[in-house]
Amino acid sequence: MPIRGKVNKTIEIQGARVHNLKNLSIKIPRNKLIVVTGVSGSGKSSLAFDTLFAEGQRRYVESLSAYARQFLGRISKPEVDYIKGIPPAIAIEQKVNTRNPRSTVGTSTEIYDYLKLLYARIGKTFSPKSGQIVNRNDVTDVVDYLNTFPQSTRFFIGSPLQTKNGRSILEEAELLLQQGFSRIEINNEIVRIDELLKSNNKKICNGSCNVVVDRLEVKNDEDTCSRIADSAQTAFFEGHGECIVKVFLDEKVITKKFSNRFEADGIEFEDPSIHMFSFNNPVGACPACEGYGKVIGIDDDLVIPNKSLSIYQNAVACWKGEKMSEWRKQLIFNADKFQFPIHKPYYELTQEQKELVWTGNLHFDGLNRFFKYLEENSYKIQYRVMLSRYRGKTTCQECKGSRLKKEAGYVKISGKSIQELVLMPISELLVFFNKINLNKRDSEIGKRLLIEIQNRLEFLYDVGLGYLTLNRLSSTLSGGESQRINLATSLGSSLVGSLYILDEPSIGLHSR
Repeated sequence: MPIRGKVNKTIEIQGARVHNLKNLSIKIPRNKLIVVTGVSGSGKSSLAFDTLFAEGQRRYVESLSAYARQFLGRISKPEVDYIKGIPPAIAIEQKVNTRNPRSTVGTSTEIYDYLKLLYARIGKTFSPKSGQIVNRNDVTDVVDYLNTFPQSTRFFIGSPLQTKNGRSILEEAELLLQQGFSRIEINNEIVRIDELLKSNNKKICNGSCNVVVDRLEVKNDEDTCSRIADSAQTAFFEGHGECIVKVFLDEKVITKKFSNRFEADGIEFEDPSIHMFSFNNPVGACPACEGYGKVIGIDDDLVIPNKSLSIYQNAVACWKGEKMSEWRKQLIFNADKFQFPIHKPYYELTQEQKELVWTGNLHFDGLNRFFKYLEENSYKIQYRVMLSRYRGKTTCQECKGSRLKKEAGYVKISGKSIQELVLMPISELLVFFNKINLNKRDSEIGKRLLIEIQNRLEFLYDVGLGYLTLNRLSSTLSGGESQRINLATSLGSSLVGSLYILDEPSIGLHSR
């Protein structure tokens, strides 16, 4: 099919009269890096934003349907004779334009959205008690386990016999007989239920009691495997998630328990889901801070404003004055009893020593007890004033500022939880994902997600933001950092053939 006309290699502007521009005519090469410079008031922004961006955006919006245009608002045509060869335009300005207190570097770049998906798809849950991986068994696990034994090996599939509503073993056995079960295992002996009911022995079980769902021999044929799967499914249902397999091998009995409940070490865990890793969702948000990472409490920086001072030099601001200094003296006079360095600057103390200043011990009352004392006496105006002086936004102690509930931290990929990843600088995070080692199944599932994460991290690193962390609040970024993040987000979308207009891209960053 022949192509009509030539592809425009330039953007041609004729007679631009926007703001300070005086009938400007210019040709701008496409697919090139163009720098517009000049003194203040010379019309740089008028050309770049009010002419090029405005016309590029207006023409793109006009190509949409009338229904879509009603949501985008009307864009005025710039005062110009004509503009030819202009592509769709994207403007990235030098300002922080977010007011959402929950917005972070991770959410604004969409990296965190991909991380949530990745952890929900291939994350492995580990028990906080034993550190072992938590698995849920299914009928396939039962079939695979039994097929590891030699042919003709005898076994039975069952489920724990649980008495309900105060019923006895005999009453439960009678109900099982009505449901079609014929045998139960009592004290490691398989008996027929009808014979058991005839004996009328109420004290028959002093050990384990299991319902026998099926008795079979190991055979690697399709019919046997199908029967094992059906029996295992029934056992899981009757046992409320538990299935017991006993294999009789050379006068030895091997017992194996399976569970389709997501539990380990007596703890029932949640299945990983996207909402579990979202601090904007009640399912995943920390219940104490509601996903903000901070709560109103005693601010460490207000209590100890000058961390270069020692405890002896009045580093603790609230332990001053004739009465309040008694709390400080209590620590100083007893410091030798637990080897506390009262002359060392606060910033040089170990984390344990800093925590001791707050928690106290048998020899002195710490800052926590001090502020509790103030709250108990808050009916006095002077104590209320002192409390308000040291209150502020402080890190949530429940989630340690991660914003997520503790259950999200049990899910890990390559030994790292999502809370740990968002605390890593982008430069280190990029190295982590470049070296990540996954098995074949996880690699196949997470392939597309990993590509998107790595691409966006590389863009952020390339534009000079390798020192930022994904949990950094967007509202705390400088104008240059915010602009570079928007640029990396736009480039990460892999959109080509567009006109990017950047406002003073070289300022607003840390020196490198």
